Amino acid sequence: MKAFKYIMVLLLAGLTGCSDIIDLYPESNISTATYYSNYGEIRTALTGCYRGLQKPLLEEWKMSELRSDNSIMGVPGSTSSVNYDLSFLDEFYPSSSHQGIYNYWLNTYNNIRSANLVLNAVKANYNASTGKIEYENAAVPVTEAERKSLAAEASFIRAYHYFNLVRLYGGVFLIHEAVTPAESKTINRSSKEDIYKLIEADLVNAAAYASSAKFGVIPAELGLANKWSAKALLAKVYLTLNRKAEAAVLLNDVVSNSGYGLESSYANVFSISNEMNKETLFAIRFKAGGLGMGNTLPNLFAPLNSGSAVINGDGSGNNTPAGELNTSYAATDVRKAVNIGVFGTGTRAVLYVKKYISVVTIARDAENDWPVIRYSDVLLMLAEANGNTPASMGLINQVHTRAGLTALPTTVSTAVYEKALADERRWEFAFENQRFFDLLRLNVTSTTLTAEKILSDHFAVMYPLHYSLYPDPKLSLSTLQANADSNHMLLPIPQYEIDTNSFITIPQNDGY
Repeated sequence: MKAFKYIMVLLLAGLTGCSDIIDLYPESNISTATYYSNYGEIRTALTGCYRGLQKPLLEEWKMSELRSDNSIMGVPGSTSSVNYDLSFLDEFYPSSSHQGIYNYWLNTYNNIRSANLVLNAVKANYNASTGKIEYENAAVPVTEAERKSLAAEASFIRAYHYFNLVRLYGGVFLIHEAVTPAESKTINRSSKEDIYKLIEADLVNAAAYASSAKFGVIPAELGLANKWSAKALLAKVYLTLNRKAEAAVLLNDVVSNSGYGLESSYANVFSISNEMNKETLFAIRFKAGGLGMGNTLPNLFAPLNSGSAVINGDGSGNNTPAGELNTSYAATDVRKAVNIGVFGTGTRAVLYVKKYISVVTIARDAENDWPVIRYSDVLLMLAEANGNTPASMGLINQVHTRAGLTALPTTVSTAVYEKALADERRWEFAFENQRFFDLLRLNVTSTTLTAEKILSDHFAVMYPLHYSLYPDPKLSLSTLQANADSNHMLLPIPQYEIDTNSFITIPQNDGY
């Protein structure tokens, strides 16, 4: 097991919990910005930020994968409140008071706050006027290299969170420093452009000052954000903004100089005995062993009422693979058997997410890390950045043939190239919370594909098999298809934020 997981265990033992509403920011937390007295204390706080990535992940699949054509709410006949909440997201009509939407928002902002405290401690401040992270003289006795390294990692974490927020909610609260309760209530939503400006500044800072060591010579704390993960994430930001040429420069650097590469086997990427392998540029890390740091998602994704046949402690049947995804894989595609499992036989057979299932001693305490950026993503993003060329099809083929498939032609029409790229990403990153964001990006970059069309087709295929089985009130197919419009690609701003602020009027997203 990699050393960083043990470091997390040791350093997090004394960390305290977070406030459970975003606008209640205890004065004692403000004072932590001046509490840190040495490098070790700031590193401990930064380790807490890495652990803070875990909690939003418990809801992220609901906000992303469930709202794509990859997965469905698993029990269409259920009338439980939990399954109703999942159905509302799956069918694109959640209320602004949806608990899961608020939980994701809250947990994400809590960790942004933690990252801000680290950045404030080393005096790495965001200047909105220049769009850069600027360094002032730090009171803490650390070297210049140490503080810039700390700031680079905290910048990466903050950018990662804001990138997810802006894609899911649109313009959100731009908070880049510690604020008092009174100050927090005067901060309204910023534009998407301003959020992206901060994200870019953070990732440029991370790419400049995080470790540039190549894979294979990276120190024991494997799993920390580095130059290469920052460049890859910034490239994805640029692709989202349709700045393809800038993305290509970053991705070519990663391909040529990072030392990362494809694993020989797709299954090896997700093996708990091969964590932080050469394909994994960044992952959200978990540690089993009854330490309170295990991954709970494998039990959530295992089949309902499967006992211990799939995983110790039974499963909840969440994030169920859509039948159309299952049948879209070619018979020889080795990824299907890694990503999707089948429990039961005949008419009682159910699909489940298999790629995170491992042997667990304690229920909801799995070892499995969650991949965020993989080298295959770098290759496919580079193919996206360069457009329809034989070289781009060659990049797609590196991923395609690794899956056991025959290479695709390298000279194809734009429509064939775009579909090949979208399909490859879908098969490769199934259940890694990428598909919904890929659909959003298709709306910006594709000439032949749109999120609305893909989701409309998804509902048409799955309606007789799944959505028509829902209890009343049952939505018609046409209503489902209409729900997945441009407005509902964004989630609502949590109503709690709007209702509890008597100082300013916070605008809600259209359609809610």
